[in-house]
Amino acid sequence: MPDRLPPLTALRAFDAAARHMSFARAADEIGVTPAALSFQIKSLEEHLGQPLFHRLNRAVELTEAGRALAPGTAEGFRALQVAWRMARRVKNDRTLTVTAGPAFTARWMAPRFYEFAKAHPEIELRFSASLRVMDFQRDEIDVAIRFGYGSDEGLYAVPLAFEWVTPVMLPELAERYPTPESLIGAPLLVDDSLDFVEPPCDWAAWFRAVGLAHEPQLATHFSQADHAVDAALAGAGVALGRRALVIKDLHEGRLVAPYGVALKPQAHFRFLCPKGTEDRPAIAAFRDWILSEIDKTAGVSDRLTIIPTEDVPPE
Repeated sequence: MPDRLPPLTALRAFDAAARHMSFARAADEIGVTPAALSFQIKSLEEHLGQPLFHRLNRAVELTEAGRALAPGTAEGFRALQVAWRMARRVKNDRTLTVTAGPAFTARWMAPRFYEFAKAHPEIELRFSASLRVMDFQRDEIDVAIRFGYGSDEGLYAVPLAFEWVTPVMLPELAERYPTPESLIGAPLLVDDSLDFVEPPCDWAAWFRAVGLAHEPQLATHFSQADHAVDAALAGAGVALGRRALVIKDLHEGRLVAPYGVALKPQAHFRFLCPKGTEDRPAIAAFRDWILSEIDKTAGVSDRLTIIPTEDVPPE
């Protein structure tokens, strides 16, 4: 039977040796003696009917057959590792790993997750704050909260509350800047993390939305959205605050949004997980909790006139 696969132990020995180009280091990796590893590779070569390595004095080199086999074995063992981790995670519903952007994690997740922990003490939450596009299987991620235009093909996706931006500030600053016109010359804090959004969702667009012909005089730029909010909370100026990052502060009165006009970008937040995992108890519980937390502050959005950015007059 020429297509009959050789023993997995022999393929594993070959994969390690092909990666290290050293029988000794490969043997150390898989926990056998160099002699045992050499025997496994020899049996694999006999099964194949040709050598896989050139044995040199102090080194080894792959033969043409070895070079043909190496990529497939490496990919195969990576796939097995991923499948094994996924199988283990199906059984382990006590740990839930969630990835979200750093700003969302800091200002939305961190102040609220204790409520989830109280309701579900049996689930251990792990947060991975990153904007890097992660692979659910390779990175062992259960849930992702992402903002943008993603098509989310192959994933279970639930839209979360739409995002908006509106000027926010300390209550005492609102007395100094009671109208949109009074913002001309005010210290405006800039969140550069929304620069990718089209149409733009920035201070210039907000000024046009409320009918101000003046060009905003910007103050300090921040690459992270939560840093702009922190500056507003410190009284450093007026930030164009994003709903997800300021709504708790607005709801609890630490910040105010005195002008009642917000811009809605086309980008949006989504709750994502691999299809077929959405009914796992921990994932379903986390999804339901997020949606219930969003509902608690829905009244803040109801007090705003929300204008889609595509409806803002052009420059």
